Amino acid sequence: MPDQNKMVLDSIQQLYDSLFQHDGYGEMKIEMKFLKKGQKEIIIHCGKQYRYVVDWPEEKGCTE
Repeated sequence: MPDQNKMVLDSIQQLYDSLFQHDGYGEMKIEMKFLKKGQKEIIIHCGKQYRYVVDWPEEKGCTE
């Protein structure tokens, strides 16, 4: 396996480990696009999410 592919796979593994250890939600998406001269561009989208539920006080007389 070429060194460049190993580098990409190592990055994916590190990001996966980080998301797995995260105490909230997370997502990972990988895109591959063909470039000229027999190359591919690999784009890794990775994000962590923190979700909270908060009370919303209802005002008197407010209807929907």
